[in-house]
Amino acid sequence: MKFVDEATITVEAGKGGNGCLSFRREKYVPKGGPDGGDGGDGGSIYMEADAGLNTLVDFRFTRVHKAQTGQSGMGRNCSGNKGNDLVLKVPVGTTVIDIDTNEVLADLTEIGQVEKIAQGGFHGLGNTRYKSSVNRAPRQTSNGSAGEFRNIKLELKVLADVGLLGLPNAGKSTFVRAVSAATPKVADYPFTTLVPSLGVVRTERNRSFVVADIPGIIEGAAEGAGLGIRFLKHLARNRVLLHIVDMAPWDEQTPAESAKVVVDELAKFSPTLADQPRWLVLNKLDLVPAEEHEERCQSVIDALGWEGPVYRISAIDKGGVKPLIMDLQNFLDERAAAFLAEPELQQEEDEVRALVDAEARLHIERLRQSMRKKREADQDLDIDDDDFDDDDYDVDVEYVR
Repeated sequence: MKFVDEATITVEAGKGGNGCLSFRREKYVPKGGPDGGDGGDGGSIYMEADAGLNTLVDFRFTRVHKAQTGQSGMGRNCSGNKGNDLVLKVPVGTTVIDIDTNEVLADLTEIGQVEKIAQGGFHGLGNTRYKSSVNRAPRQTSNGSAGEFRNIKLELKVLADVGLLGLPNAGKSTFVRAVSAATPKVADYPFTTLVPSLGVVRTERNRSFVVADIPGIIEGAAEGAGLGIRFLKHLARNRVLLHIVDMAPWDEQTPAESAKVVVDELAKFSPTLADQPRWLVLNKLDLVPAEEHEERCQSVIDALGWEGPVYRISAIDKGGVKPLIMDLQNFLDERAAAFLAEPELQQEEDEVRALVDAEARLHIERLRQSMRKKREADQDLDIDDDDFDDDDYDVDVEYVR
């Protein structure tokens, strides 16, 4: 199955049924009377978060979705049937945005959550409704109203507690393999990871958290280089980021320089995201001579002016990994307890996430416009929006326990 994390579709709720113009024609009822029934309401359109889905690929091929129209009214005061509602199932973590107004219509973050995104039209009235003491034989009816029509954008952000950040080949996928049952591809070339992958880290019998690995970002990512900038939005929902630094790089770039590249690109993408809790993880120390450990580690800390948590690990042989995951578990548990004790903290976090989403969306849109103009100037042709959004990778994202 292909992985798609963005899709643009059109939804149209059903039109309400028209009212009926009818009069009674019954035996032994000499004067009869109006008996036109009302129409039925049009069907509405809902979005439902489904745990069995993890990609928006289906919406790439079916872009127009319409709910059923309400049935018109009938004689004998019979009302028309209501149009059937249309429920579109999307992965958990999907945000629904109205393209025309830039309004966030729904943020589906819980399994089974259902949100209405387009209201069906209301029914028309039959002529019975217009009967009065001075209007015994009304010939007025009303038509059903049109259902809401929206152009919407679906954005999928993976749900994880911990997000991994770093250059290609920093060891992020190896770290996921070391701490969970997930088996992302690992190889000795850049961009081995093409799409986000998730792993469930089980620290104790009833304690666990989810970690997300995204493609590595490179220098110039904020201007469109590489893959990572397109997936940084998946870190918007994480409660803590692990900045993984390769302490034995394969190229001439020093670990300190590599670390600064990631921090700079993250700040360009979303300053709010860059200010979120972030821990420094110095990886691949098994490849560094013992006498150089402290010097190399300190050079990275000094270059970043780092004052937060620092962990020295070797993901390939799990050296130093256990203290890190236990500290992560304790950190997440403490935050969860704080949210329960003070609900306003959860509201503040939701506001921060909304701000990160807005900054990410604005940055990606600016990048899209810039790339379109550049291509038009270079090739003197029109570029479709879908050229930038082509995420059809033959990889699937799944939770592995």
